[in-house]
Amino acid sequence: MANRAELITTVAFVSLGCPKNLVDSERMLGLLAEDGLTITDDDEKADVIVINTCGFLETAKEESLREIRRAVGLKRKGRCRRVIVAGCLAQRHKTRLLELVPEIDRLVGVFDREHIVQAVRGSDNPRKQHGHFLGQYHHLSGATRQARGLPAVSISETATARAPAFEDDRGRLRLTPRHYAYLRLSDGCNQGCSFCTIPSIRGPMRSKPAPQILAEAKELAADGAVEINLIGQDTTAYGADIGYGQGLSGLLRMLDRKLPADVRWLRLMYAYPSCFTDEMIRTIADAGRVVKYIDLPLQHINDEILANMRRRVTRKDTEVLLEKLRNWVPGIAIRTTLIAGCPGETEEQHQEVVRFVRDFGFDMLGVFAYSQEPGTPMARMEGQIPEKVKLQRVEDLMLTQQQVAFAKAGSMKGRTIEVLVDRPPARKGGRWLARSQGQAPEIDSTVLLRAERLHPGQFVQATVTGSRNYDLIAELPRHRSRSLSVIPAL
Repeated sequence: MANRAELITTVAFVSLGCPKNLVDSERMLGLLAEDGLTITDDDEKADVIVINTCGFLETAKEESLREIRRAVGLKRKGRCRRVIVAGCLAQRHKTRLLELVPEIDRLVGVFDREHIVQAVRGSDNPRKQHGHFLGQYHHLSGATRQARGLPAVSISETATARAPAFEDDRGRLRLTPRHYAYLRLSDGCNQGCSFCTIPSIRGPMRSKPAPQILAEAKELAADGAVEINLIGQDTTAYGADIGYGQGLSGLLRMLDRKLPADVRWLRLMYAYPSCFTDEMIRTIADAGRVVKYIDLPLQHINDEILANMRRRVTRKDTEVLLEKLRNWVPGIAIRTTLIAGCPGETEEQHQEVVRFVRDFGFDMLGVFAYSQEPGTPMARMEGQIPEKVKLQRVEDLMLTQQQVAFAKAGSMKGRTIEVLVDRPPARKGGRWLARSQGQAPEIDSTVLLRAERLHPGQFVQATVTGSRNYDLIAELPRHRSRSLSVIPAL
C-alpha cells in the first residue's frame, strides 16, 4: 500500500497579515509549485491546507485561529488530510497553538519556510508526534517555559541552528496582480519599541546585500512588475547592520539607475522617523522612479507617550521631519499610522493627537487600538485603558482624518494625474480601479476611472472630475493619452 504522503498532490494556501508575510507566502508557494504540487484555490479539494498566519495584534491572532479551525473542520470531515500552520503565530505561540488546536499536523516558523515542502509531503508518523520547523527562538521559549514552572509539551522539532543572515525571496509564485510586487529589503527589527512583538517573532534586523535586492527586483520586473513596493520592518535603517555605508539612499539611487525601464514606480514603505536622514529626503525628491510618497508610521505625537513607547523621537523631531518632507519634496503624499489608547494615555494627550491629525493634514492615515501583547514592556505598564475607551479614541481619530481626506479628495477636481490601472470594472458600465503615485496598493484610497479598452498594468493620464468619499473619480482626457503598457500574459 502506498504511503499516504505519496498521494498528496494538491495544496490550498491561505495568506494572512502584512505584505512582509505575503512575501513569505509567495516564496513558499514557489517552492511547492517547483516540487510539482498543484496549487488550488478550493480548499475543499486540497489534500493539504497551509495557513500562513499573522501574530502581531490580538485581532490578527483571532483571525488566524478562525482560519486554522475552519481548515481543521474540513480535515475532520475528510475533505483534506493535513493542516499546516506557518508564519508569525506559529513562531511565537507554538505550544499554545497546539493546546488550542491539537489537530494541527505541522508548524513552520518564519525562519524555516524553506522546509515547507518537507512539511507538506513528510511521511505520516504512526506515533502521531509532530515534526515541526521552528528555528532558534523556540529553544529559548522552551527554557522560559520550564523556568516558569509551566508544563512542557512533547514536540519533536527540526530547528534551524540560527536565523539566516538574510532571506532570499527569489523564485516566488506571486499572489499580487502581475503589475505590482513587494520587495523586502530586510527582516527583523532593532528598534525595540515597547509595544511591539516583532523582534521576539522575527528577530534582529537582517538587511539583504544590495546586489541581492537588485537581483530580486530584476526578477520581479521580468515577471511583469512595473511598480515595486519596498518593505521591511524598518526600511530607513537599511544596511546599518551589514556595514553598507550608502544606506537606504544609496540603495534607492542604485535601483533607480539600474532597473529595467519598464519599472516606473519604486515606493518606500515602513519608514521609521528617528532614522530618516536629510539625504533620504533628497533622494526621494531627486530619484525619478522613486514615487513622491512615504509611509511613515508615527504611532503618537505626545512626548510622554512617545517616551513610553521607546520611539526615540519627540514631537519637535517629528514636526521638523514632516516639514522637510513637504518643503523638499513638493506634492509628496504622506501616510502614517497611529495607536490609540496606550497605557496611561490621558484624554488631553489623546486630544493632542486629534488636533495634530486635523492641523497637519495627512494624505492617508490608519489607526489601531492599542493591543496589550504579552511579553512586551508596555503590556506590563499600569494604567491600561478600557477597550471601550480605546475604540472611542480610534473613532475620534478616524472621523477627524475623514474630514481631512474628504477635503483633500475634493480639492483634486480638475487636475490631470498619472495613474496605474489595477483592475477592470466589477460590472458592465462600471469604473476601472486605478491609483496615483500617492496611493499604495491595498491600503490606500483609489481612483475610479471611467474608460474603455484598458488593462491592468497600464499607465495613463486621467483628469479628476470629482470624488466619492476617500476615492477620486476620473476619466481619460479627450485628447489621446500617453501610456506605457504591460503586455498581458498569454
